[in-house]
Amino acid sequence: AALLPPPGGPGDAAGQALPVESRPFASYGSALHIALPQAPRAGQLLTLLIDYEAGEGPGVCWLSPEQTAGKQKPYMYTQGQAVLNRSFFPCFDTPSVKFTYSATVKVPEGFTAVMSATSWEKQKDNTFVFKMPQPIPSYLIALVVGDIVSADVGPRSRVWAEPCLIEAAKKEYDGVIEEFLVVGEKLFGPYVWGRYDILFMPPSFPFGGMENPCLTFVTPCLLAGDRSLVDVIIHEISHSWFGNLVTNATWGEFWLNEGFTMYAQRRISTEVYGLPYTCLEAATGRALLRQHMDATGEDHPLNKLRVVIEPGRCVNPDDTYNETPYEKGYCFVSYLAHLVGNQSKFDAFLQAYVNRFKFQSITADDTLGFFLEYFPELKEKGVDSIPGFEFDRWLNTPGWPPYLPDLSPGQQLMRPAEELAELWAADSLNMEAIEAVDIMGWRTYQLVYFLDQVLQKSPLPEGECQGTLRALVPR
Repeated sequence: AALLPPPGGPGDAAGQALPVESRPFASYGSALHIALPQAPRAGQLLTLLIDYEAGEGPGVCWLSPEQTAGKQKPYMYTQGQAVLNRSFFPCFDTPSVKFTYSATVKVPEGFTAVMSATSWEKQKDNTFVFKMPQPIPSYLIALVVGDIVSADVGPRSRVWAEPCLIEAAKKEYDGVIEEFLVVGEKLFGPYVWGRYDILFMPPSFPFGGMENPCLTFVTPCLLAGDRSLVDVIIHEISHSWFGNLVTNATWGEFWLNEGFTMYAQRRISTEVYGLPYTCLEAATGRALLRQHMDATGEDHPLNKLRVVIEPGRCVNPDDTYNETPYEKGYCFVSYLAHLVGNQSKFDAFLQAYVNRFKFQSITADDTLGFFLEYFPELKEKGVDSIPGFEFDRWLNTPGWPPYLPDLSPGQQLMRPAEELAELWAADSLNMEAIEAVDIMGWRTYQLVYFLDQVLQKSPLPEGECQGTLRALVPR
């Protein structure tokens, strides 16, 4: 490492060499200590040059050709959330710190590099230059190098994919993204990131999606061929306001990212697809929360909205990635809307909230403090301490949400699914009645809800995995 002189100032352009030490920090990373020649003044700008190499760390994924869709060339991508980008580049790897960045990436001929940045330029020698002038946390910096091409699907959107997938991606998402963005802007304020591109990852990508700004990574499973899964992208688009623009300061309050995003996703979905379909989708989310809490136990400490994460403890920030911050967080945001009692007023609050905290990392105390400041009449009523619904209970007590939003408008879509599930769960199958139900016109979440109901009404027996494996693989 070296300390560079200020621009235009005296000193060796190569900088002053500094001692570097790696110290134990946590099971998910070590701390990089760089000794400065003297203590800096408050507000002083320092430029450090750090020479490093990223290899097989968990945040940098190297795929062989066989792991790609095209099977022809290798592929590399990074995945930063929650605390994996520390294996990609030296950084303050916490969502509480935001920064701008630029990058110059040189790759072999026949490969293209893309990053989560607003500016992208290809120069000579297959060198790509990226600039992100808006401040973002470390986990949102992402890089892909592979055999990828792009196609425009809207005035500010394109799809990226391997050549063998690009036509399917264009057909599936042409015109779709702009519709969702326009509704999001109407509800939550301007989209500040310039472009919204989608990169369809290789089939081995282990996530549904990752909301990297300007360049969302998604699974190719979304290329259903009939646009039946395009609404899945609404969640990642909603992160453009909640998560990317207004960010949880710690992973212990992950619900500030995901609970608000689930609420925003369902507001956009309601505007585009109507309330019954949105309530149906929310019912599948509630079922997932029920399954999660049944599996872990409601009183598990991770089933709180405020999880204590400290170095040296057993909780890894990645452990907060479960249904609780998503669906219990959604219920808490819905409860805040319920307290307001007027959808238009709550929508206006969300716009004001985004505008107040944009490009900042905040805590739940910031969020709830602003809510009570925005609605002084609710603060005067003491809504933060209603018995059984105290804000403190929401945050610090594990368990099922104290309040559940009304999903009854979804009954017109849920009821046929429940009736068909009853037929399949019966001891004696009435195939004539089953075959009389035309499910070809059902939306995706109606089918998902039906399958959930089948499992609830006729659960699978406990498996004997160990015995089965012994039979399959004898010693």
